[in-house]
Amino acid sequence: MTTLPKTLRTAGRAAAITGAVGLAGIAYASIVERNWFRLRRYELPLLDPGSPRLRVLHISDTHLTPRRRMLLDWLRGLDAYDPDFVVNTGDSIAHPDAVEPLVSALGPLLDRPGAFVYGSNDLYSPQIKNPARYLWRSSGEDYAKRKVPDLPWRELGAAMSARGWLDLNNRKGRLKADRRDIAVAGVSDSHIGLDRYDAVEGTADTGTDLRVGVLHSPEPANLNRFAADGYQLLLAGHTHGGQLCLPFYGTVVTNCGIDRRRAWGLHRYAGTWLHVSGGLGTSPTAPARFCCRPEATLLDLVAQD
Repeated sequence: MTTLPKTLRTAGRAAAITGAVGLAGIAYASIVERNWFRLRRYELPLLDPGSPRLRVLHISDTHLTPRRRMLLDWLRGLDAYDPDFVVNTGDSIAHPDAVEPLVSALGPLLDRPGAFVYGSNDLYSPQIKNPARYLWRSSGEDYAKRKVPDLPWRELGAAMSARGWLDLNNRKGRLKADRRDIAVAGVSDSHIGLDRYDAVEGTADTGTDLRVGVLHSPEPANLNRFAADGYQLLLAGHTHGGQLCLPFYGTVVTNCGIDRRRAWGLHRYAGTWLHVSGGLGTSPTAPARFCCRPEATLLDLVAQD
């Protein structure tokens, strides 16, 4: 029997170990971390002195398909945190049959004051593509070639509006949460060129207790205009926090104009506050997260000193 040289045996063992580690990493990213949901919490001194706390729940990027049972169950538990105001920054669905499961999972959250905008994936179904392309190009280039939406975005919006949530796609308005008046404005998804800030431009109503700007993709052009118009808190999603991040480095790409440092979390931006949600889901064609757990966020707004 011929014996392989020691160097070849060593190389073979190294290749086997590398392959096993790679498979374990894929399994972790697609099975464990993808379903390892977390609730982030921040306290933000934003309200007038003497004001009681106002709790805002920010959800984004569920990319829901009907069989995401663990995600649906986790969503059902969010009402227990007793938010005063709920904001959904889009990319809620990823399947034609996802509207009813989403509405059912949101459940009593839809009876609370709320608002929403769309993301591109509420209109266009996911397509198989090489996820590595995000390293050098925006996914918005792919959507530019698709002219006719093939997901039930109108039904999605109607279902949330029917329960009282405000549709902020290139719209502004006011709502009341816990006896506080909130001025809100939003734009539709800039990632596919549907944002129309001119439709909502103008100084935010300073006679309210809070002024909130809502958008799916945190593009600096719109963020700057919201800030200039006096909105105190800006809420966005889209980035997935990077989705596949590197240990000790973090986000590699944001898939939009925001910088890596602000790809998720709460940050100062142009004199206002910006919260970018890392999102709860993934595209069904890239069902993995690494060093970037899926998340929703509670923002406890409290009185300034």
